[in-house]
Amino acid sequence: MNQSRYIEGPAGAGKTSTALEHIRALLESGVPAEEVLILLPTRSLGTPYQRAQTAAGWPSGAPLDIVTLGGLARRGLELFWPLIAGRADFRDPAREPSFLTLETAQYYMSRLAAEQIRSGVYDSVSLRRGQIIRQTLDNLNKAAANGFSLDEVEARLITAWGDRHSSRPPVYRASIELARSFRALCQDHNLLDFSAQIELYTQHLLAEPEYRRWFAGQYRHLVADNLEENVPLAADFIRWAWDDLDSALLIYDRDAGYRIFLGADPSGMAELSALCDTVEQRDPPAEPPTPIAALAQTMSALLEGAVPGHNGAAGEAAPAFSLQTHRFYPQMIGGVVDQIAALVEAGTPPGQIAVLAPLLGDSLRFELVERLDERGIQAVSHRPSRALRDEPAARAMLALMALAYPEWHADPPVLDVVDALQQVIGPLDPVRAWLLAQIVYRPGRGGLGSFDVIKSGMQERISYRAGEQYERLRRWLVDFGQDAPLSPPDHFFSRLFGEVVSQPGFGFHTDLEAGRIVAELVESARKFRQILYPDGADDWRAPGQEYYTLVQEGLLAALYLSSWQQEQQDAVFLAPAYTFLMRGRVVDYQFWLDVGSGVWWERLEQPLTHPYVLARGYPADQIWTDDLEFYARRDALRRLVLGLVRRCRQHITLAVCDLGESGYEQRGPLLQIVQRLAQPPAVEESA
Repeated sequence: MNQSRYIEGPAGAGKTSTALEHIRALLESGVPAEEVLILLPTRSLGTPYQRAQTAAGWPSGAPLDIVTLGGLARRGLELFWPLIAGRADFRDPAREPSFLTLETAQYYMSRLAAEQIRSGVYDSVSLRRGQIIRQTLDNLNKAAANGFSLDEVEARLITAWGDRHSSRPPVYRASIELARSFRALCQDHNLLDFSAQIELYTQHLLAEPEYRRWFAGQYRHLVADNLEENVPLAADFIRWAWDDLDSALLIYDRDAGYRIFLGADPSGMAELSALCDTVEQRDPPAEPPTPIAALAQTMSALLEGAVPGHNGAAGEAAPAFSLQTHRFYPQMIGGVVDQIAALVEAGTPPGQIAVLAPLLGDSLRFELVERLDERGIQAVSHRPSRALRDEPAARAMLALMALAYPEWHADPPVLDVVDALQQVIGPLDPVRAWLLAQIVYRPGRGGLGSFDVIKSGMQERISYRAGEQYERLRRWLVDFGQDAPLSPPDHFFSRLFGEVVSQPGFGFHTDLEAGRIVAELVESARKFRQILYPDGADDWRAPGQEYYTLVQEGLLAALYLSSWQQEQQDAVFLAPAYTFLMRGRVVDYQFWLDVGSGVWWERLEQPLTHPYVLARGYPADQIWTDDLEFYARRDALRRLVLGLVRRCRQHITLAVCDLGESGYEQRGPLLQIVQRLAQPPAVEESA
């Protein structure tokens, strides 16, 4: 290798900018763009590279190859499947494989999980079917990411649990048995979920000399960014490719590692520095010192358990944040909206404001959006872990789907029908939608009644204009029923959106957010059809009902990159804190909501899996203790807080309410840190 370089530093140290300069220099020296591989842990982190290659003056017309380890695996398996199929225990190695998305993997596993669930083995952990499926898939993915066998995953989970409760080991065994059954099903039908793709790629394809020759001829230069968010097998891949590269630039974000719960291995990835010719430790520019930089330094010391010295750090940090306290939750929201309105009136672009919470629930999001809208301020939100059925536009389309198939006997609740009518029929407000639904819809009666038979007085109250649109929708649903056997679910959503609800006068006509959600719903249903029914179906009513049922159970939609790329620069950004960090975005002003909530440092409860125990660096024979849980939570909170502070340029407002959304007193660990931060040095010294 001619040159290899490792750069480590916190957010804001210019690491990605250096990577872009490095790539530009390669291209300007005559290196073809297709010989440069940009390896990232997730596609959403590729935005700076995608923007750079479309900017004016970029030296090459060829697109950059921006890819994840999963993307490399799928590409390699598509090209070289015949090389490894015979040695991978597939029943029909001559047949091309089907690549499963997160959704379609859940569809297949749901068929296997039903009998297990009925046996009662999961009763002790009180999980719904969707949660059991997702956490079992998570075990498969973590096994693949670390190079573990399923036997090792099972042993690690049982050992780490110790003797605390005898009911948990049977639950672990059941989940791993479900994973084995799913893997056997995939091998019988040439199906490759994400974990199988990673395993086949790293354990089989990388061992093939022909693939190594192809890779060495294809890629000569490597740029690996956000190493701390990648999985252990990504480090194994980099070591595998190392000797065939002409140059390599490895970039590591110190104090990050927000995807540990998804298998990221920050400490293991840092070991790659030993491969490089030069290792560079960076810090943000020291001159001029900023209040935000001082705030980051002080909070880091507090979160590590140290008491900051009285060298002026706390005093310097004070201008960078303010503490806003309220008694009740609605008052906190109102206070934040008032401050945002004041900033916008003073000339701050809304796109330079982010409102962050540990969790962004429906009620909180609705309240923020409504109150900001009353002030004439646009807001946009992003919640990638949200189930597709939880989006209002998707709920409306699903309710109308159930009404179009009365033979399913899947009568949606009256409130869902009211909501659907109010969303898609432009002239209807909630009161009129309720009146209309009470008259035309009776669960079990089959479909919707006609507007024409309603008494004239009630027709006038609902309005004839709304009645005309309702009749157009109702007749479309009735006519569709005649074609239902020939129409797969994605055709239903696509036609209903294009032919009715997006037309002038209807509710989705100018609603871009609803259009995006429906597009994701169409894509979800199309993948369901293409993978589960690749040869089509004589009658699509039963497959359509299967899809409808699975979505209603809350199976997650796949990660749609368009939802990550959607950026309204003139809108206030509302998101969970971790989602904001994974976008790599920097704003002038941040508002942290409900700082007293313990959710800021709580780990997502996952009874069937464990992100720390299922990590390559965790001792296989070690019990997971309360002390380890405490230190893991404190470290995660430190990474989260530092990441947020370093992605703010001017000011952070810490909003606190004595009583949280559920009415309980809030005294979480983050609030304790903030209270210490707000104390003057003299008070801390006397304490």
